[in-house]
Amino acid sequence: MKLSTLCYIEKDGKYLMLHRTVKKNDVNRDKWIGVGGHFEHGESPEECLLREVKEETGYTLTSWKYRGIVTFVYGADVVEYMSLYTADGFEGEPVECDEGVLEWVEKRNIPALELWEGDKIFFRLLDEGREFFSLKLVYDTHDVLQYAALDGEPLELFDEYDESGKRTGVVKERGVVHLDGTLHATSHIWVVRPNQESGYDLLLQKRSDCKDSNPGCYDISSAGHVEAGHEYLESALRELREELGITASADELEEVGIRRCGFEDVFYGKIFRDNEISMIYLYRKPVDIRKLTLQESEVSEVRWMDFARCYQAVREKTIKNCIYLDELDMIGKALGIHWEK
Repeated sequence: MKLSTLCYIEKDGKYLMLHRTVKKNDVNRDKWIGVGGHFEHGESPEECLLREVKEETGYTLTSWKYRGIVTFVYGADVVEYMSLYTADGFEGEPVECDEGVLEWVEKRNIPALELWEGDKIFFRLLDEGREFFSLKLVYDTHDVLQYAALDGEPLELFDEYDESGKRTGVVKERGVVHLDGTLHATSHIWVVRPNQESGYDLLLQKRSDCKDSNPGCYDISSAGHVEAGHEYLESALRELREELGITASADELEEVGIRRCGFEDVFYGKIFRDNEISMIYLYRKPVDIRKLTLQESEVSEVRWMDFARCYQAVREKTIKNCIYLDELDMIGKALGIHWEK
Protein backbone atom coordinates (compact mmCIF):
# COMPACT_ATOMS: atom_id res chain seq x y z
CA MET A 1 0.00 0.00 0.00
CA LYS A 2 1.31 3.44 -0.98
CA LEU A 3 0.36 6.96 0.08
CA SER A 4 0.80 9.92 -2.24
CA THR A 5 -0.38 13.40 -3.17
CA LEU A 6 -1.49 14.72 -6.54
CA CYS A 7 -1.94 18.42 -7.22
CA TYR A 8 -3.34 20.41 -10.13
CA ILE A 9 -2.03 23.95 -10.03
CA GLU A 10 -4.23 26.36 -11.96
CA LYS A 11 -3.97 29.84 -13.40
CA ASP A 12 -5.68 31.74 -16.22
CA GLY A 13 -7.93 28.79 -17.13
CA LYS A 14 -4.99 26.38 -17.34
CA TYR A 15 -3.65 23.46 -15.31
CA LEU A 16 0.05 22.76 -14.89
CA MET A 17 0.44 19.27 -16.37
CA LEU A 18 3.40 16.91 -16.12
CA HIS A 19 4.12 14.68 -19.11
CA ARG A 20 5.81 11.65 -17.53
CA THR A 21 8.48 10.65 -20.04
CA VAL A 22 11.63 9.90 -18.02
CA LYS A 23 11.41 6.75 -15.91
CA LYS A 24 11.22 3.50 -17.90
CA ASN A 25 9.30 1.51 -15.28
CA ASP A 26 6.97 4.35 -14.32
CA VAL A 27 3.32 3.19 -14.13
CA ASN A 28 2.48 6.71 -15.37
CA ARG A 29 4.94 6.64 -18.28
CA ASP A 30 3.75 8.73 -21.26
CA LYS A 31 0.68 9.87 -19.29
CA TRP A 32 -0.10 13.50 -18.46
CA ILE A 33 -0.81 13.98 -14.76
CA GLY A 34 -0.53 16.61 -12.05
CA VAL A 35 2.47 17.07 -9.80
CA GLY A 36 3.04 15.20 -6.57
CA GLY A 37 4.60 12.08 -5.18
CA HIS A 38 4.81 9.58 -2.35
CA PHE A 39 4.83 10.36 1.35
CA GLU A 40 8.11 10.32 3.17
CA HIS A 41 8.14 8.71 6.63
CA GLY A 42 5.99 10.65 9.09
CA GLU A 43 4.72 13.25 6.59
CA SER A 44 1.20 14.60 6.60
CA PRO A 45 -0.61 14.94 3.23
CA GLU A 46 0.01 18.72 3.25
CA GLU A 47 3.71 18.32 4.06
CA CYS A 48 4.05 15.87 1.18
CA LEU A 49 2.10 18.19 -1.10
CA LEU A 50 4.26 21.23 -0.40
CA ARG A 51 7.54 19.31 -0.64
CA GLU A 52 6.68 17.50 -3.88
CA VAL A 53 5.37 20.62 -5.61
CA LYS A 54 8.52 22.53 -4.63
CA GLU A 55 10.82 19.74 -5.83
CA GLU A 56 9.04 19.15 -9.15
CA THR A 57 8.12 22.72 -10.13
CA GLY A 58 10.17 25.15 -8.04
CA TYR A 59 6.95 26.76 -6.79
CA THR A 60 5.93 27.31 -3.19
CA LEU A 61 2.18 26.94 -2.82
CA THR A 62 0.39 29.78 -1.03
CA SER A 63 -3.23 28.67 -1.60
CA TRP A 64 -4.53 25.14 -2.03
CA LYS A 65 -7.59 23.01 -1.37
CA TYR A 66 -7.99 19.35 -0.45
CA ARG A 67 -10.44 17.97 -3.06
CA GLY A 68 -10.61 14.23 -2.60
CA ILE A 69 -9.18 10.80 -1.93
CA VAL A 70 -8.44 8.61 -4.95
CA THR A 71 -7.98 4.88 -4.35
CA PHE A 72 -5.86 3.67 -7.26
CA VAL A 73 -5.66 -0.10 -7.85
CA TYR A 74 -3.46 -1.39 -10.67
CA GLY A 75 -3.35 -5.11 -11.37
CA ALA A 76 -2.84 -7.41 -8.39
CA ASP A 77 0.09 -5.64 -6.73
CA VAL A 78 -0.40 -1.86 -6.75
CA VAL A 79 -2.74 -0.13 -4.29
CA GLU A 80 -2.24 3.57 -3.78
CA TYR A 81 -4.20 6.18 -1.85
CA MET A 82 -3.79 9.61 -3.41
CA SER A 83 -4.74 12.83 -1.66
CA LEU A 84 -5.96 15.08 -4.47
CA TYR A 85 -5.47 18.85 -4.32
CA THR A 86 -6.00 21.89 -6.47
CA ALA A 87 -3.95 25.04 -5.94
CA ASP A 88 -4.57 28.57 -7.17
CA GLY A 89 -1.76 30.44 -5.42
CA PHE A 90 2.01 30.00 -5.70
CA GLU A 91 5.25 31.94 -5.78
CA GLY A 92 8.81 31.33 -6.89
CA GLU A 93 10.63 30.58 -10.13
CA PRO A 94 9.98 27.42 -12.17
CA VAL A 95 12.62 24.70 -12.45
CA GLU A 96 13.08 21.77 -14.81
CA CYS A 97 11.42 18.60 -13.58
CA ASP A 98 13.37 15.33 -13.52
CA GLU A 99 10.11 13.35 -13.88
CA GLY A 100 9.17 14.72 -17.31
CA VAL A 101 8.06 17.90 -19.03
CA LEU A 102 5.88 20.53 -17.31
CA GLU A 103 3.42 22.47 -19.44
CA TRP A 104 0.52 24.83 -18.79
CA VAL A 105 -2.49 23.39 -20.66
CA GLU A 106 -5.84 25.03 -21.31
CA LYS A 107 -8.50 23.17 -19.30
CA ARG A 108 -10.63 22.66 -22.40
CA ASN A 109 -7.68 20.89 -24.11
CA ILE A 110 -6.94 18.47 -21.27
CA PRO A 111 -9.24 15.64 -22.54
CA ALA A 112 -7.16 15.42 -25.73
CA LEU A 113 -4.04 14.47 -23.75
CA GLU A 114 -2.93 10.92 -22.96
CA LEU A 115 -4.70 10.57 -19.61
CA TRP A 116 -5.76 7.77 -17.33
CA GLU A 117 -9.48 7.27 -17.95
CA GLY A 118 -10.08 7.63 -14.23
CA ASP A 119 -8.35 11.02 -14.24
CA LYS A 120 -11.03 12.21 -16.65
CA ILE A 121 -13.60 11.33 -14.00
CA PHE A 122 -12.02 13.50 -11.34
CA PHE A 123 -11.44 16.31 -13.83
CA ARG A 124 -15.20 16.14 -14.47
CA LEU A 125 -15.90 16.25 -10.73
CA LEU A 126 -13.53 19.18 -10.24
CA ASP A 127 -15.13 21.09 -13.12
CA GLU A 128 -18.58 20.43 -11.61
CA GLY A 129 -17.41 22.04 -8.39
CA ARG A 130 -17.59 19.00 -6.15
CA GLU A 131 -16.29 20.08 -2.76
CA PHE A 132 -14.81 16.72 -1.74
CA PHE A 133 -15.13 13.16 -3.03
CA SER A 134 -13.80 9.66 -2.64
CA LEU A 135 -13.09 7.97 -5.96
CA LYS A 136 -11.98 4.37 -6.41
CA LEU A 137 -10.38 3.35 -9.71
CA VAL A 138 -9.39 -0.20 -10.63
CA TYR A 139 -7.28 -0.95 -13.73
CA ASP A 140 -5.86 -4.06 -15.32
CA THR A 141 -2.19 -4.11 -16.30
CA HIS A 142 -3.10 -2.92 -19.82
CA ASP A 143 -4.31 0.38 -18.29
CA VAL A 144 -7.96 -0.49 -19.01
CA LEU A 145 -10.44 0.79 -16.44
CA GLN A 146 -12.23 -2.16 -14.83
CA TYR A 147 -14.21 -0.55 -12.02
CA ALA A 148 -14.97 2.89 -10.65
CA ALA A 149 -16.92 4.03 -7.62
CA LEU A 150 -17.77 7.51 -6.37
CA ASP A 151 -18.35 7.90 -2.63
CA GLY A 152 -18.87 4.14 -2.40
CA GLU A 153 -21.39 3.92 -5.26
CA PRO A 154 -20.33 2.09 -8.47
CA LEU A 155 -20.19 4.23 -11.60
CA GLU A 156 -21.40 3.03 -15.01
CA LEU A 157 -18.63 2.08 -17.44
CA PHE A 158 -19.06 1.79 -21.21
CA ASP A 159 -16.93 0.42 -24.02
CA GLU A 160 -15.76 2.95 -26.59
CA TYR A 161 -16.63 2.01 -30.19
CA ASP A 162 -15.06 3.03 -33.48
CA GLU A 163 -16.94 4.12 -36.61
CA SER A 164 -17.10 0.53 -37.87
CA GLY A 165 -19.03 -0.50 -34.76
CA LYS A 166 -16.19 -2.37 -33.08
CA ARG A 167 -14.90 -1.91 -29.55
CA THR A 168 -11.64 0.03 -29.35
CA GLY A 169 -10.51 -1.59 -26.10
CA VAL A 170 -10.97 1.66 -24.14
CA VAL A 171 -13.46 1.74 -21.26
CA LYS A 172 -14.93 5.06 -20.12
CA GLU A 173 -17.19 6.31 -17.36
CA ARG A 174 -20.73 7.40 -18.26
CA GLY A 175 -20.30 11.06 -17.29
CA VAL A 176 -17.09 11.32 -19.30
CA VAL A 177 -18.75 9.62 -22.29
CA HIS A 178 -21.51 12.24 -22.35
CA LEU A 179 -19.07 15.07 -21.76
CA ASP A 180 -16.74 14.29 -24.67
CA GLY A 181 -19.26 12.60 -26.99
CA THR A 182 -17.61 9.17 -27.07
CA LEU A 183 -19.27 6.67 -29.40
CA HIS A 184 -20.91 3.96 -27.27
CA ALA A 185 -23.62 1.30 -27.54
CA THR A 186 -27.27 1.25 -26.46
CA SER A 187 -30.24 -1.10 -26.78
CA HIS A 188 -33.71 0.21 -27.74
CA ILE A 189 -36.81 -1.93 -27.21
CA TRP A 190 -40.20 -1.01 -28.64
CA VAL A 191 -43.16 -2.75 -27.01
CA VAL A 192 -46.07 -2.99 -29.46
CA ARG A 193 -49.62 -4.36 -29.65
CA PRO A 194 -52.10 -4.72 -32.55
CA ASN A 195 -54.87 -2.12 -32.91
CA GLN A 196 -57.65 -1.12 -35.33
CA GLU A 197 -56.10 2.19 -36.48
CA SER A 198 -52.67 2.10 -38.14
CA GLY A 199 -52.29 -1.53 -37.14
CA TYR A 200 -50.17 -1.15 -33.99
CA ASP A 201 -49.89 0.83 -30.79
CA LEU A 202 -46.49 1.75 -29.39
CA LEU A 203 -45.82 1.76 -25.66
CA LEU A 204 -44.19 5.07 -24.76
CA GLN A 205 -42.41 5.74 -21.51
CA LYS A 206 -42.20 9.19 -19.97
CA ARG A 207 -38.71 9.81 -18.67
CA SER A 208 -38.35 10.66 -15.01
CA ASP A 209 -37.91 14.32 -14.12
CA CYS A 210 -34.57 13.47 -12.49
CA LYS A 211 -32.97 12.01 -15.65
CA ASP A 212 -29.65 13.56 -16.67
CA SER A 213 -30.94 14.19 -20.21
CA ASN A 214 -34.37 14.93 -21.67
CA PRO A 215 -36.23 14.81 -18.34
CA GLY A 216 -40.01 14.57 -18.62
CA CYS A 217 -39.92 13.61 -22.32
CA TYR A 218 -41.78 10.73 -23.96
CA ASP A 219 -39.36 8.15 -25.24
CA ILE A 220 -38.86 4.58 -26.47
CA SER A 221 -40.66 1.86 -24.47
CA SER A 222 -37.38 0.87 -22.83
CA ALA A 223 -33.77 1.73 -23.60
CA GLY A 224 -30.40 1.76 -21.96
CA HIS A 225 -26.66 1.68 -22.31
CA VAL A 226 -24.69 -1.46 -23.01
CA GLU A 227 -22.32 -1.75 -20.06
CA ALA A 228 -18.64 -2.48 -20.63
CA GLY A 229 -18.07 -6.12 -21.53
CA HIS A 230 -21.76 -6.79 -22.22
CA GLU A 231 -23.80 -7.31 -25.40
CA TYR A 232 -26.85 -5.67 -26.98
CA LEU A 233 -29.30 -8.48 -26.28
CA GLU A 234 -28.47 -9.03 -22.62
CA SER A 235 -28.67 -5.28 -22.10
CA ALA A 236 -32.07 -5.12 -23.78
CA LEU A 237 -33.43 -7.90 -21.55
CA ARG A 238 -32.01 -6.18 -18.46
CA GLU A 239 -33.54 -2.82 -19.35
CA LEU A 240 -36.99 -4.31 -19.94
CA ARG A 241 -36.84 -6.00 -16.57
CA GLU A 242 -35.44 -3.03 -14.63
CA GLU A 243 -37.44 -0.20 -16.20
CA LEU A 244 -40.81 -1.87 -16.80
CA GLY A 245 -40.75 -5.10 -14.81
CA ILE A 246 -41.08 -7.20 -17.99
CA THR A 247 -39.20 -10.49 -17.80
CA ALA A 248 -38.62 -11.51 -21.41
CA SER A 249 -36.61 -14.29 -23.00
CA ALA A 250 -34.05 -13.79 -25.75
CA ASP A 251 -36.27 -15.36 -28.43
CA GLU A 252 -39.07 -12.90 -27.62
CA LEU A 253 -37.05 -9.92 -28.83
CA GLU A 254 -37.12 -9.34 -32.58
CA GLU A 255 -34.03 -7.63 -33.94
CA VAL A 256 -34.91 -4.74 -36.26
CA GLY A 257 -31.47 -3.33 -37.00
CA ILE A 258 -28.69 -0.95 -35.96
CA ARG A 259 -28.69 2.81 -36.32
CA ARG A 260 -26.46 5.75 -35.39
CA CYS A 261 -27.90 8.66 -33.47
CA GLY A 262 -26.76 11.54 -31.36
CA PHE A 263 -27.37 15.08 -30.21
CA GLU A 264 -25.81 17.84 -28.13
CA ASP A 265 -27.71 19.89 -25.57
CA VAL A 266 -27.44 21.50 -22.15
CA PHE A 267 -29.19 20.03 -19.09
CA TYR A 268 -28.91 21.48 -15.58
CA GLY A 269 -26.33 23.94 -16.89
CA LYS A 270 -24.00 21.19 -18.16
CA ILE A 271 -23.19 20.15 -21.71
CA PHE A 272 -24.50 16.72 -22.69
CA ARG A 273 -23.18 15.03 -25.83
CA ASP A 274 -24.79 11.81 -26.97
CA ASN A 275 -23.15 9.73 -29.70
CA GLU A 276 -24.38 6.17 -29.88
CA ILE A 277 -24.83 2.99 -31.89
CA SER A 278 -28.24 1.54 -31.10
CA MET A 279 -29.59 -1.95 -31.66
CA ILE A 280 -33.36 -1.76 -32.18
CA TYR A 281 -35.72 -4.52 -30.99
CA LEU A 282 -39.45 -5.25 -31.09
CA TYR A 283 -41.34 -6.94 -28.26
CA ARG A 284 -44.80 -8.20 -29.31
CA LYS A 285 -45.94 -10.20 -26.28
CA PRO A 286 -49.14 -8.99 -24.58
CA VAL A 287 -48.48 -6.30 -21.96
CA ASP A 288 -50.97 -4.96 -19.40
CA ILE A 289 -49.57 -1.56 -18.44
CA ARG A 290 -51.59 -1.61 -15.21
CA LYS A 291 -49.39 -4.46 -14.02
CA LEU A 292 -46.03 -2.99 -14.98
CA THR A 293 -43.49 -2.18 -12.27
CA LEU A 294 -41.91 1.12 -13.26
CA GLN A 295 -38.40 2.04 -12.18
CA GLU A 296 -39.04 5.36 -10.46
CA SER A 297 -35.59 6.80 -11.15
CA GLU A 298 -36.02 6.16 -14.89
CA VAL A 299 -39.74 6.15 -15.79
CA SER A 300 -42.56 8.34 -14.43
CA GLU A 301 -45.41 6.83 -16.50
CA VAL A 302 -46.24 4.84 -19.64
CA ARG A 303 -48.96 5.11 -22.27
CA TRP A 304 -50.10 3.39 -25.44
CA MET A 305 -50.20 5.49 -28.61
CA ASP A 306 -51.17 4.54 -32.13
CA PHE A 307 -48.13 4.36 -34.40
CA ALA A 308 -49.38 6.87 -37.00
CA ARG A 309 -50.54 9.29 -34.30
CA CYS A 310 -47.19 8.94 -32.56
CA TYR A 311 -45.31 9.58 -35.79
CA GLN A 312 -47.34 12.73 -36.41
CA ALA A 313 -46.90 13.93 -32.82
CA VAL A 314 -43.13 13.45 -32.99
CA ARG A 315 -42.88 15.09 -36.41
CA GLU A 316 -45.02 18.08 -35.41
CA LYS A 317 -43.66 18.20 -31.82
CA THR A 318 -47.12 18.18 -30.27
CA ILE A 319 -45.83 16.04 -27.41
CA LYS A 320 -42.63 16.65 -25.50
CA ASN A 321 -40.41 13.82 -26.72
CA CYS A 322 -36.88 12.68 -27.55
CA ILE A 323 -37.85 10.13 -30.22
CA TYR A 324 -36.09 10.02 -33.59
CA LEU A 325 -38.28 9.91 -36.71
CA ASP A 326 -35.80 7.70 -38.57
CA GLU A 327 -36.09 5.13 -35.78
CA LEU A 328 -39.89 5.22 -36.10
CA ASP A 329 -39.36 4.66 -39.83
CA MET A 330 -37.46 1.47 -39.00
CA ILE A 331 -40.19 0.31 -36.61
CA GLY A 332 -42.99 1.10 -39.06
CA LYS A 333 -41.25 -0.83 -41.82
CA ALA A 334 -40.62 -3.82 -39.54
CA LEU A 335 -44.30 -3.86 -38.54
CA GLY A 336 -45.48 -3.52 -42.15
CA ILE A 337 -47.37 -0.30 -41.47
CA HIS A 338 -48.36 2.09 -44.24
CA TRP A 339 -48.61 5.64 -42.96
CA GLU A 340 -48.28 9.22 -44.10
CA LYS A 341 -44.81 10.57 -43.40
